[in-house]
Amino acid sequence: MNPSQNSIKESLSFVHPPRNWMNPPRNWINESWNWMNPPQNWINESWNWMNPPRNWINESLNWMNPPRNWINESLILVNKHKNSAPHSPTFPGKSMSKNNSVLGAKRRSLWQLALEGVLDGGPSTCQFAITSVCNARCGFCNFAVDKMPIDERHSVTLEQAKQAAEILYRNGVYFLIYVGGEPMAHPHLNEMIAHASSIGMAPMLVTNGSLLTPKRIDELADAGLMSVIISIDAAEVEKHEQNRGLKGVCDRIRDANIHFQRRHISTTASVTMSRLIDDYHQLPPFLKSLGFDSVTFSYPLTTLASSYLGYAESNLVDYTAEELHERFDTLKALKQDFPVVNPTASIEDMQRHLRGEPEQFGCLGGWKLFYLDWHLNLYRCHNWDKPMCHITEFDSSQRVRDGCTACMIDCYRDSSVMQHIGVSVSDGVQALTKGKLKQAWKYWFNHNNLVSLKAVWEQATWLRRL
Repeated sequence: MNPSQNSIKESLSFVHPPRNWMNPPRNWINESWNWMNPPQNWINESWNWMNPPRNWINESLNWMNPPRNWINESLILVNKHKNSAPHSPTFPGKSMSKNNSVLGAKRRSLWQLALEGVLDGGPSTCQFAITSVCNARCGFCNFAVDKMPIDERHSVTLEQAKQAAEILYRNGVYFLIYVGGEPMAHPHLNEMIAHASSIGMAPMLVTNGSLLTPKRIDELADAGLMSVIISIDAAEVEKHEQNRGLKGVCDRIRDANIHFQRRHISTTASVTMSRLIDDYHQLPPFLKSLGFDSVTFSYPLTTLASSYLGYAESNLVDYTAEELHERFDTLKALKQDFPVVNPTASIEDMQRHLRGEPEQFGCLGGWKLFYLDWHLNLYRCHNWDKPMCHITEFDSSQRVRDGCTACMIDCYRDSSVMQHIGVSVSDGVQALTKGKLKQAWKYWFNHNNLVSLKAVWEQATWLRRL
């Protein structure tokens, strides 16, 4: 491939791409990818990558002919949230201006997110622990109400949460996941979600479900909540409610799922891998009975270095490497019976981790994924001992990208696998703008990109909800 300088400049402008850029010669595709020599049946049967269904292109994405104004509007939006003036009032010992220039922004379309992926690897995600207060008594969690002293319970104020969301948004964070403790125990959760949605973010919620009522669900939906993850600990009611110390919570979750469906908000079960589950194949019918149609598994944690307390030294989550490796095999087999959100490639990387082998994907924690606690300290992940900075100081210069593989925290490792392709494409574009065509080629054409694409394809149904 020897594109002329004019062709490169025109292609990178993204405003008026040449027609042949949108329709590369067939021999370019065949010759460029042949060096990978993937098995033919893998392409034809699993991916049909070279010939995707016509209706997938034309009806779902209109990929070959994106609307002309999409490009201009997307560039304006991306530049807007990147170039907004930094502001920093009301945090003790910190100063923040009251510039609300981000207010009134619209939530991004699929094409805007795709363009952002080309420009800088795609949108970032932050888990925001707005409170350490919890009403449950989980045996494998130090947030448990019977474990945490009263003087160690902390929550952010509404004003702090709003200011933090604006700073995160200006630094490329799109998905803002409210966690705890139990985030629904915070009296201002609805207002936080409404504000995040109003500035163009996609707010999500992780909850034990005990405080979900039709009234609260309507309030959350009206505020702009996009998706909900609800914790489930076992494959039967008695075990789950006994571990949570929340009698009747399964009935409440079942009713909540019905109401969420009416409000067109997706829900996903989050199941911690623990000894409360004797047979993982009993999970699908139980989850279906509660109204779930997908599940994500949280990998067992007995220690964490950050302020996050979602772990415990408990025999419920104390596995040998061999036991955990076997359970990961069970998760892969479970995909045949029920939609499991954890990508197969990520699960297999966790098995490499257990065997002490080199892992295929490094974590994007600190680069695209973050954790913000109730003290407003921003960490690269749950397992990092020192915060990157206080949220008032965050200006993206603190980002770190070092391919870390130190832990097995699913919410970081799974997302890193799927977002690898976006980051790789962006790296190639950046290299190309500097005239480093060979380096760009290496970024674009490597085996991990195909694995990442396959992980995205595997989770396409779930991702479309976002």
